[in-house]
Amino acid sequence: MTGPLDIATVTALLPLGSAAIGRGQASVIDLAGVTSSDSAGLALLIEWLSVARGAKRTLRYENLPSQLLQLARLSEVEELLVAA
Repeated sequence: MTGPLDIATVTALLPLGSAAIGRGQASVIDLAGVTSSDSAGLALLIEWLSVARGAKRTLRYENLPSQLLQLARLSEVEELLVAA
């Protein structure tokens, strides 16, 4: 994934990622290319975890940007992202 992960991009990414997760084509999502993020990006990552659990699939994130980790800490959901 490259570029921003924010309110402007999550609407398009949600169905794409959900479909890939559901088909078993996405078990690891590398976030090294994320250039910026906001609470919508964090919500997207949490929603994808929910999709994976619903489909009985595993999903984990790699290279979480510090901005996203800090937002997750402040929101008290960091454990969801790093334990996934």
